[in-house]
Amino acid sequence: PGPARLARLPLARVKALVKADPDVSLASQEAVFVLARATELFVETIAKDAYVYAQQGKRKTLQRKDLDNAIDAIDEFAFLE
Repeated sequence: PGPARLARLPLARVKALVKADPDVSLASQEAVFVLARATELFVETIAKDAYVYAQQGKRKTLQRKDLDNAIDAIDEFAFLE
């Protein structure tokens, strides 16, 4: 399986986002794959942490306040404030 099968995000969309940055003139397929995979891991991590707050509220559905609570409580997400 090639890199496209290992990423869940569509690599063409990720590449389009990378190209939209005026500071980026060229991006290899490997770089696009790594960005897609890093994004997937980031979203997975923040979703798991936010789900803990949803469970505390006896809910199974994430809400914006759950994400806000995770961002406030976890130092690694401080850059999102």
